[in-house]
Amino acid sequence: MTTDLENDTAVLFAREGEYAQAYSERVHILASPTLQTFLARLSGTAVRQPELSLLLRSIYTGLFLRAVDGELATRYTEVPTRMAETHPRDGIWRGALIDPTEELVFVDVVRAGIVPAQHCYEWASMLVPDDQLRVDHLTMARVSDDSGRVVDVDLSGSKIGGDIEGRTLVLPDPMGATGSTTLKALEHYQKQHGTPKRIIALPMIATPEYLRAVLQVEGLVVYTARLDRGLSPDEVLESPPGVHWDDERGLDDNSYIVPGAGGIGEVLNNAWC
Repeated sequence: MTTDLENDTAVLFAREGEYAQAYSERVHILASPTLQTFLARLSGTAVRQPELSLLLRSIYTGLFLRAVDGELATRYTEVPTRMAETHPRDGIWRGALIDPTEELVFVDVVRAGIVPAQHCYEWASMLVPDDQLRVDHLTMARVSDDSGRVVDVDLSGSKIGGDIEGRTLVLPDPMGATGSTTLKALEHYQKQHGTPKRIIALPMIATPEYLRAVLQVEGLVVYTARLDRGLSPDEVLESPPGVHWDDERGLDDNSYIVPGAGGIGEVLNNAWC
């Protein structure tokens, strides 16, 4: 579908359960009032533990399961139920299930990604055999210049459990700000651990700047619970996301998301350094 706004013609990608956007067919901004409510509470100033972690897990349940339905292969399966003993023919459920041969690697980007990666891994273990799953741990940190602007990402002391060739790589890093963390992680994997079958990025909140950066990676798809572009001009905010991508802004001068949720790694761990 197309729309004509301010003499610019943009292709809108619109799917059931998602907000229409003009970024890419590989972008999925979930239109879930439930997730929006959870995220609004998590982003607020009054939330404390243990509610904070519970909200984060709840958001990632919705994000991950939506991505699974949209991206992973399925296989026709017949499953005898408890009724099969008395109804041998009719007590069998038949339908499409997640293909049990799928292999997934979850990337925990320390610190904010610890809980989301573990949570998604646990959900996945109910979908495919657990010996086809693993969690890798990347110790990555922002590198800022003297003005406080993020200029690079430091990667050291990471624990990676093997190659990723032919596997699905899942990056449940909550804050999709500059995209530099995602790009650095993918560069590291592709140089040293092979090429994945597919890449699924799961930022809890994403910015237009993040999308512009990560969509450079061929085949990468993004599922997010919220798009934040709060520093964009009012006339841009009145248009669907991506229609005036060049004029959209979701990051302040220190590369923090606005409206955002603050530094989630610090908030989750109650550690401010």
